[in-house]
Amino acid sequence: MKVLVIGSGGREHALVWKLGQSPKVDKVFCAPGNAGIAGIAECLDIKADDIDSLLNFAKYEGIDLTVVGPEVPLTMGIVDAFVKEERSIFGPDKSGARLEGSKVFSKEFMLKYGLPTAEYRMFTSYLHAEEYIRLKGAPVVVKADGLAAGKGVFVCETADEAVEALKLIMKEKAFGSAGERVVVEQCLKGEEASFMVLTDGKTVVPLATTQDHKTIFDEDKGPNTGGMGAYSPAPVITEKLHTTIMKTVIDPMIKGLSRERINYRGVIYAGLMICDGKPYVLEFNCRFGDPETQPVMMRLDSDLSDILKATADGKLDSVKVSWKNDAAVCVVVSSKGYPGIYEKGQVITGLEEFRGRKDTVIFHAGTGMYKGNIVTNGGRVLGVTALGKDIRAAKENAYKAVEKVYFDGMHFRKDIADKAIKKQ
Repeated sequence: MKVLVIGSGGREHALVWKLGQSPKVDKVFCAPGNAGIAGIAECLDIKADDIDSLLNFAKYEGIDLTVVGPEVPLTMGIVDAFVKEERSIFGPDKSGARLEGSKVFSKEFMLKYGLPTAEYRMFTSYLHAEEYIRLKGAPVVVKADGLAAGKGVFVCETADEAVEALKLIMKEKAFGSAGERVVVEQCLKGEEASFMVLTDGKTVVPLATTQDHKTIFDEDKGPNTGGMGAYSPAPVITEKLHTTIMKTVIDPMIKGLSRERINYRGVIYAGLMICDGKPYVLEFNCRFGDPETQPVMMRLDSDLSDILKATADGKLDSVKVSWKNDAAVCVVVSSKGYPGIYEKGQVITGLEEFRGRKDTVIFHAGTGMYKGNIVTNGGRVLGVTALGKDIRAAKENAYKAVEKVYFDGMHFRKDIADKAIKKQ
């Protein structure tokens, strides 16, 4: 079996790493990949949004399964293009990807099918949005409608903060056309959790529970990022709450997709806020989370190729998914300045010790090669991920590994998984 993974981040490295362990997989390609992925797969000089070139390669090389990592090619319709040519591909079609590609579409979908979510208003006018914020007061959440690499959501404690976020999105066009519409919604207080399921439109298979850490600094302070670390399992999602999420969020979502005639064969990622024991949907993503995928892949005890192929081919009911009892923690190491303007080209040392290990893996995100050295090439650079008998042990193992890695200006949070440890 030949597999093509599309993307270049830590999520894609984790998927390639796990796919490479399958005895059914003969070769893994990754487009465009990164310095870490290049050590275990063949990287292609094709951008993730170059749909025509990716499709031509899949046809020429006889790829048996294509796995789409990032959201951009999904929202552009890569799945529609591959399906038209009868190529097996994991991911939702363009209409399904709107759940992530448009906050407005997502909120309207939730309202239509009765999913629990925060109250909201949508605006195309800056003046009307500002007026609403002044009248509504704070705290409030301001969101750019379109894709913004995880940085288009602002949790604002004052009305002035909310107006500044509004200016950034609608007037300064910080996120381009993604900010032509904004969602202003009620600020929910509670504990966040990531809930991912696989679906082929009929069968639903929940993945191991995870919790992400969105902000750049400890104690959940500072601006939002793409994610600074994650752990699995997430104690906040008890067995009872898991049942509630399936009943009130996932089941109506699947029924809604069916009624809308949306061909969804991939991951549904629900970003949840748990308030007084009840789940509310903050957002939907149409792909694996990053960095949540890293600890989830570490804990997966089944053949990933079987699972993804069955999902893509509408046969998800034919596979069983099992998990290791171990916990896993991922600590993201980022470049100086991230999530703002950051440096590139810093030489990374200390990676050699972890090659070939299965209990501790350093997944590459923003890395490249320069003059024979692995260097930084992005905001989030590495996802240092480790297993342990419980979350406390996994955290200790992950941070021990972080201590052995170095590049100039490296930054990481020191409190990843602390919330979970307090619950143990």
